[in-house]
Amino acid sequence: MSDETSNLEFQPRAQGSVMGFPAHEGRPGALGEVHARPHPLVEKPRVLIQLSFMTEGGSGVDHAVLSELSRRLGIAAPERHARHHAMRWGKGTLRWERHTEFSTYLWEGPLAENGRGQEDSPFGNGFSPPGTVISGIRLEIRKWTQASEKLIAGFDPTSLCYSLVERGVAAIVTDFRQDGDGLTRMLVLDRGLTPASTGALSQRLIDIETYRTLAMLGLPLALTLSGRARRIEDRLAQTTLEMKAAETRDSQTLLADLTELAAELEADAASSLYRFGASRAYDGIVTARLGALDEEPVQGYDTWAGFLQRRMAPAMRTCRSVEERQANLSRKLTRATTLLRTWVDVDVEKQNRDLLASMNNRARLQLRLQQTVEGLSVAAVSYYVVGLIGYVAKGVSIFGHAFAPEVVTAASVPVAILLVWWGVRRVRRLHSEPAKHPGE
Repeated sequence: MSDETSNLEFQPRAQGSVMGFPAHEGRPGALGEVHARPHPLVEKPRVLIQLSFMTEGGSGVDHAVLSELSRRLGIAAPERHARHHAMRWGKGTLRWERHTEFSTYLWEGPLAENGRGQEDSPFGNGFSPPGTVISGIRLEIRKWTQASEKLIAGFDPTSLCYSLVERGVAAIVTDFRQDGDGLTRMLVLDRGLTPASTGALSQRLIDIETYRTLAMLGLPLALTLSGRARRIEDRLAQTTLEMKAAETRDSQTLLADLTELAAELEADAASSLYRFGASRAYDGIVTARLGALDEEPVQGYDTWAGFLQRRMAPAMRTCRSVEERQANLSRKLTRATTLLRTWVDVDVEKQNRDLLASMNNRARLQLRLQQTVEGLSVAAVSYYVVGLIGYVAKGVSIFGHAFAPEVVTAASVPVAILLVWWGVRRVRRLHSEPAKHPGE
């Protein structure tokens, strides 16, 4: 091999180009993401204390906390839009990470001989929490000796989980109980792990406790919505029975009831959509972390995976069951509403048909009345016209007797009737034609 530097040797390069070619604007972020959260290199003996806070106030609250901690240390605060940050604190390191709805503060420091380790942590007096605590963990990493193995007896035997990992090189112990400080206790007994392996194992164990707690947040909501879904189911069944009674059915009232039920159900589904989705995602993370442990069972003890699956699976099934019930109820309400709307439309069409029939009958009566009035009008007008002709004939007879007045009057009767009838029809035709606008 030549003395020149090998082209396989890692050398930092500018992210703006690749072999002189312009790089995509998203490439630096994509490449850096896999290195953004490296596992800490953890020596033993060591203690890790992590607090997870629900941060409804957003990232600004975390930034304020970190800025205050940085000010106390006399160092620069992280950028406002940063999602993770690390700083030295006492003899250990404080790591912060921002997640979607919570943030974590992990302090890793030396474990004293007396087993205490939080005296140097930042979580003492003067620490301003960014929100309410959802998870608290105390993880101790000790060398596996007969003395450290006796610490297992300090855990609750009714929920003790004890198994081997990393091909038997380490043991992990917990009872998922909380100590006097409210922290879930965990113990790692190590007889040969590298600092990198210890850091990766510690992160998996902490993730399991953090995400299993977050996953269980969906259970209280599921239990509450289950009762409300049952009430909606009962009301839907009652409404469906009333829909079958055609004689006494009030379609408009029933439709209003169904619309109210649908609105209530959709409000419940919307309020639970995020929480149930988050619980599924968190449960998936827990399952992945448990699988990555690759536990070897210790006779007489539960494994972490076995214990949590028995406890968490029913809760997750309850959440899924409520989601499915909501979806099924939504479909049933949609079908019932569609059916009832069809009945309402049929009733409206029937009412419209009856109204049109009534209007047609009224129009026929009006036509007959109009024809009768026209006939009477022709007779009356003809009577007066013939009378006028009779008066004229009598007056003309004074000058001669060429025609008798009675004959003239009698002869004018059919002519008068015909002319009056024609005139009435002419007037009616003029009134029945649509009016023409000027210029048409």
